[in-house]
Amino acid sequence: MSRDEVIGAIRQTREELGHVPTLQELNLKTGVGAYDIRRNFGVYAEALQACGLERRGSGYELSPAEIFADWSQVTRLLGKVPTLAEYALHGRYSVKPLTRHFGGGWTRLPAGMAKFARENGLEDSAKDVLEAVERHLEGKPGGAGYLMRPLTPILLPGLMKGQPVYGPPTVDAHLMLAPTNEQGVVFLFGAVARKLGFVVLRIQPGYPDCEALREMEPGLWQLIRIEFEYESRNFLMHGHKPDKCHLIVCWKHNWAESPLEVIELSSAMKQIG
Repeated sequence: MSRDEVIGAIRQTREELGHVPTLQELNLKTGVGAYDIRRNFGVYAEALQACGLERRGSGYELSPAEIFADWSQVTRLLGKVPTLAEYALHGRYSVKPLTRHFGGGWTRLPAGMAKFARENGLEDSAKDVLEAVERHLEGKPGGAGYLMRPLTPILLPGLMKGQPVYGPPTVDAHLMLAPTNEQGVVFLFGAVARKLGFVVLRIQPGYPDCEALREMEPGLWQLIRIEFEYESRNFLMHGHKPDKCHLIVCWKHNWAESPLEVIELSSAMKQIG
């Protein structure tokens, strides 16, 4: 299903229901599914934005309590802490307000949610959610506090004599500057793969560049073959055969006619924090 067809389906469902549909309502009414949203927009919130719609109206500022309640509802639905892809499928809001209010990144979110619950006296009403967070963090050093601390390198080799010395980074960035080539795209994808719902199995010099497992539905994973490009159109210029690949990961998506799903990292990074 094309981008324009998805937009048309959302707008039609909006007219029929009298409110902005959830992804589940959209799927029941029109057959548009999570794959169609991911392929054309990345997450459902971006699809709504393309239609000029929002689930709670333009400019609405979500409170931490509202965000916690929705994230908790998804956690109860799944019986576990949701991945980014699972929340995009079942949650009401975009990822950005969650990461802004709780932890600064998706991997830090569960600990941030637990901290909010305890600070606001929600231990009893959110007991099942806190237990899910504890299961999620089990085995990680420091438990729930682990994800809330700045990461410290395992090895500190000491300063090199005669070389410049710099202060610590002031921002939490996987790659300080935007990629300018395919190698930068490969590095950045590896840094955020888990946040995007992937587990990388191998990187290879031949085509396609990468094999990874991807969570396609809650708890269900499939093998995905990925080709990295700086610009998606380079896939065409390099003469690759689409039937050997499932997905293009790029920094700039400039190939609207791509027969494959495309993840544009410059857009995805805004969603995952």
